[in-house]
Amino acid sequence: MSIQKSPLRFITAGSVDDGKSTLIGRLLYDSKALLADQIHALKQGKSKYSEQGEIDFSLLTDGLEAEREQGITIDVAYRYFSTANRKFIIADTPGHEQYTRNMVTGASTASAAIILIDASQFHDSQAPITLLNQTKRHSAILQHLNCPHIIVAVNKMDLLDFKQETFLAIQDAYLSLAHQLGLKDIHFVPISALLGENVVYKSEKMPWYQGESLLHILENLPSAEELHQQDHYFYCPVQFVVRQDADTKDDFRGYQGRIEAGSIAVGQSIRVEPSGLEAKVVELITPRGEVQQAFAGEVITLRLDQDIDISRGDVFVDIQAPLQAVKHIKATLCWFDERALNPARKYLLKHGTQTLLAKVSCINQVLDIQTLLNTQDTQQVKMNDIADVNLTLQKPIVATPYSENLVAGSFILIDDASYQTVAAGMIQSVNV
Repeated sequence: MSIQKSPLRFITAGSVDDGKSTLIGRLLYDSKALLADQIHALKQGKSKYSEQGEIDFSLLTDGLEAEREQGITIDVAYRYFSTANRKFIIADTPGHEQYTRNMVTGASTASAAIILIDASQFHDSQAPITLLNQTKRHSAILQHLNCPHIIVAVNKMDLLDFKQETFLAIQDAYLSLAHQLGLKDIHFVPISALLGENVVYKSEKMPWYQGESLLHILENLPSAEELHQQDHYFYCPVQFVVRQDADTKDDFRGYQGRIEAGSIAVGQSIRVEPSGLEAKVVELITPRGEVQQAFAGEVITLRLDQDIDISRGDVFVDIQAPLQAVKHIKATLCWFDERALNPARKYLLKHGTQTLLAKVSCINQVLDIQTLLNTQDTQQVKMNDIADVNLTLQKPIVATPYSENLVAGSFILIDDASYQTVAAGMIQSVNV
């Protein structure tokens, strides 16, 4: 097998019962990515949610017993498969509003997203078509997460006798939504996940559709790495300080972390933030041994030419990088907690490898999922709301906008009493 492109990580999203798990099962089945015993178990499994005795492909991803009983996806299920052209990592994310936080988790690392829309819920007489709120919410989240590619898969076309009119009406409705949200690279595919029409192979039942199958589109999308090949400044949060407490003649002091952007080489000068101290790299060690240079994505242990005060939570950056530690940020929050945001209290903010106290100093606006307009006269952020806020931090962090660096631009908020994650945040700007 020849793998010609870099792996693509994508998610499925949409409303409840749009067919996300069934689509992934069909992709795995038709692309010959299942083992013989998996196929046997699939054919022997219960198919109470499929009609006329067809295989219930959702059994491949709905692994929890609660999911099978309710016929919905709760957790994020990851699956891996490959074709002759590419490797894929799929995240099957929940459609129910209650599990929006799980969808955010799956989407945060995705290079593409498949938004499923159940065509059987609409009719030609509906003009214009009104999309479901959860479809709008997931699309808004994908926009805030800067997901590069959106594929709108209009599912269950078999229930409409593969009529083109409904597909075009749904396409127009989503294009209007995309224009409001600012989504750009969008592909539309009419499919039947249950029957496999336009999933792996082109469908003969929809001759009016001139595009490619869903799998063909996925095989040819550029990955996030291919989209961001431009140079970035070196950025590496310190995870662990390694000391070898032997005699002073062999006093090893190394700093471990994962390079999140750029590259580093022996002899290169770096800066430590937030202290601003400078030093030169004298040794680089990776799992493959000692190297002269390391790149983004690699885990490293580096040694410096001098002993300076460095601990977990500090960040190594290029000496020329215009990055500075800041105590005030503006961010978009996806609120997960059943209890509304309380601006009067402080939350734990986890950014990279450090955790500190933070306070929401101002709620700028909250997105109304119904109208897609921002409500600016509200001081309440409830579960599953998307809000723009200002935060004041206990101590400085080295942050960038999320659009520039996913790691330096993202964080989570944690309840300091229950230690439950209450929100995910994407930084818009610093020094507000």
